[in-house]
Amino acid sequence: MAIKVGTASWTDKTLIECGRFYPKEAKTPEARLRYYASQFPLVEVDSSYYAMPSAVNAQLWAERTPDDFTMNVKAFRLFTGHQTQPKVLHKDLQDALGGQGANLYYHSTPEEIRTELWRRFIEALEPLKRAGKLGLVHFQFPPWLLRNGEGHDHVRHCVEQMTGHTVSIEFRNRTWFDEPHRKGTLRFIQELGAVHTIVDGPQGFSNSVPAVWEATHPDYALVRLHGRNAATWNVKGATAASDRFNYDYSDSELRDLAAEVGRLVHMVKDPHVIFNNNMEDQGQRNARTMAMLLGMDSSQRFEALDAGNLGAPGC
Repeated sequence: MAIKVGTASWTDKTLIECGRFYPKEAKTPEARLRYYASQFPLVEVDSSYYAMPSAVNAQLWAERTPDDFTMNVKAFRLFTGHQTQPKVLHKDLQDALGGQGANLYYHSTPEEIRTELWRRFIEALEPLKRAGKLGLVHFQFPPWLLRNGEGHDHVRHCVEQMTGHTVSIEFRNRTWFDEPHRKGTLRFIQELGAVHTIVDGPQGFSNSVPAVWEATHPDYALVRLHGRNAATWNVKGATAASDRFNYDYSDSELRDLAAEVGRLVHMVKDPHVIFNNNMEDQGQRNARTMAMLLGMDSSQRFEALDAGNLGAPGC
């Protein structure tokens, strides 16, 4: 059974600018996606978190990738409860809001607009689903989504809106996985028919959760690796995303993680591993090393790396 390994996004600015992952001739979005898909069997679409995806783009993604390629898609930020600027919505919905300039939040957004956004989001995923390339729809909830009645209700609501799709759930408030509540949280995700996300990231913060190596779905498990950069985990500012996930896993760390990941094949049919450390080509290099450690056939998907220097940069 193959474990799918990939990265969160293939279009990060620092990845393209570093010049180490993509060949020089891969100068267009199409060429970069085709090359990425020749190297990995899985990618996470993160642009859909920042703005609503479109069916046109999803159709192009489906056409530009191999038949066995899988795309997990991150849910739009308004759905998960993150603050959202109206300017990222479709123009007609901006107009319906009356030119509101302040940040939107899910529960303060008019119900008819929320309903229409869910409809458009699902419509945008249809080309991938039709092509058999849609994997998980990933809901990464914010740190302020607490383990209480309101938090449970909102998670349940999101899963209900995505009926007919496989949803993965990631929490960023440690109360969900405190020792007294861990089993209850896993049971809740299982009852929803959703996929528990196993998170690797810095520990000791209110917005970090432990790695809980359990499965809640018979078909899928999801591991997301954010790096372990505790110094930048809660950094603020324009480059916060790149700084927060700026981490290069060591060979030793990857071997330890591979041992845990390898056990997932005894739990589920289709384990997914996503590297979300996204400074330059860190995620891609770490993903290649992980795939090698898991015994994937490198001749089919990517060039073999020097086994004696597994985690070294490309140049």
